[in-house]
Amino acid sequence: MKKRNIFITALAALVTVSACRKLDVDVESQYVNGNFPSTSQDYAALLGTMYTNLASNYAIAYWRMQELSTDEAIIPARDGNFDDGGQYRQLHYHTWTYDHPNVTGIWQWGFGGINNCNRLINLTVASNVDTTTKAANIAEVRAVRALYYFFMMDTYGNVPLITDFPVATLPATQDRAKIFAFIESELKAIAQQLPSKSTNAATNVLQYGRPTKAMAFALLAKMYLNASVYLGTDRNQDAVAMADSVQNNTNYFLDGRFRDIFLPNNGPQVNETIFAIPYDQQIPGNQFTRFGFYYYLAQAYGFNVGLSIAMSTTPEFYNRFNLKGDVRNNTWLVGPQFYPDGNGGFTNQPVYYPNSTTQIVITPDLILVPPKPMDVGNTIASQAEGVRSIKYYPDPTIIQATRLNGNDVPVFRLADVYLMKAEAILRGATATTVNGVLQTPDYLVNLLRTRAGAPPVAGIDLPGILDERARELSWEGWRRNDLIRFGQFEKEYPLPNDNLSMNKDTRRRLYPIPITEIRLNGNLKQNPGYDQ
Repeated sequence: MKKRNIFITALAALVTVSACRKLDVDVESQYVNGNFPSTSQDYAALLGTMYTNLASNYAIAYWRMQELSTDEAIIPARDGNFDDGGQYRQLHYHTWTYDHPNVTGIWQWGFGGINNCNRLINLTVASNVDTTTKAANIAEVRAVRALYYFFMMDTYGNVPLITDFPVATLPATQDRAKIFAFIESELKAIAQQLPSKSTNAATNVLQYGRPTKAMAFALLAKMYLNASVYLGTDRNQDAVAMADSVQNNTNYFLDGRFRDIFLPNNGPQVNETIFAIPYDQQIPGNQFTRFGFYYYLAQAYGFNVGLSIAMSTTPEFYNRFNLKGDVRNNTWLVGPQFYPDGNGGFTNQPVYYPNSTTQIVITPDLILVPPKPMDVGNTIASQAEGVRSIKYYPDPTIIQATRLNGNDVPVFRLADVYLMKAEAILRGATATTVNGVLQTPDYLVNLLRTRAGAPPVAGIDLPGILDERARELSWEGWRRNDLIRFGQFEKEYPLPNDNLSMNKDTRRRLYPIPITEIRLNGNLKQNPGYDQ
């Protein structure tokens, strides 16, 4: 059963907070003396607004910007279907513009979330709850605000720094280094005020989906590992220190079964999850099954819902799943299809196309059919082109009205911390000893290989780390971040009969500031490489 009670009470009282696009308008509060929050329960419900906003786009539009712009995920057209104005191929070929719907939507999502966090801080400061509760609530909001700022800094680079509510003047674009320093100082200031994962299951249920000390440390590790991109400086030893800070809490450890981390009933019982975004039929935002599954397999997996046939991965990316015995290979649907066993695996019973004795076979190649761009056609055979991900295992409770998944989506987990530490050491940091063991890159990677049932590695190098991150963290929203750090974001992986080519301008490592925002706020400065 999903453990979601932290959100249930909050969701009943939430008001959706949208992006504040014109920041110089008068602000009218919905609160008066008669309904101003006064109890801890009131404030728990109030803080829920920042989580519903976070969930609303993290696994959809934000995820697409991080994954469809790489080799890890692709939404090809099917005889014109699923082209949606070319927005997915623009991400694939790095030809997006300053009015791309995801570029605009995620800016508004991120700064809407930041604006709401600023509002919540003001309300909490003015509250009459006890001092301890007030400090804890403010730390929680500041941590979520720091996460939003990380998403904005990583995606757009130079962005406004807004900490006041209401906003008195139109904010100007700030250097990426200043945003980095703000996030770093915020996380350092509040880390010790955040709760720790404990041995008490009930406590962990209440903390689930909310910031903890380990979440702050993991976010700092991610920032330090990418400091060469953000700042042009090496912070790899700091990344190692933050990874060790996560490991100092031994209540985080690898789960025995890789598949359990991503099943529809995942939740606070997953031991390695540091921070996840909860989803279910009442918390919308996860539609991986809707867009990434294969329509003709729906009944075999226990539901009958209309699904897309479009989203898959590229053959080049799937080729990395080549280690013998690696259970992570089973997170993809490819080849002859069999009925699931209900436990993340498969039976020996073939799945046939409806009203036929033809077994469904999914092929890895995406063979384009010109002249339509990035289009594979829409025959029965071409519908089966493209390896499908079932990492977020199809949820049998999915319904036609919403087509939502209940799988919670991890943002940070211990496996990523291990890989970040291994990479930082390979980039020049000194290996450290944790719990009496010297954690070399081989040691850290083999913790994951052993869990996956894959052969151990000896003498792993940086290209090997990138491939291991692909195997372990596929579809978890980090591929764009990884490829930029490794200098491979512009690497082309052409599809058969492709009549388009990738824009290899390295300035595309940043998305543009939406033109609508610049027109509303002349203090915003467009990123280089994008005409206004």
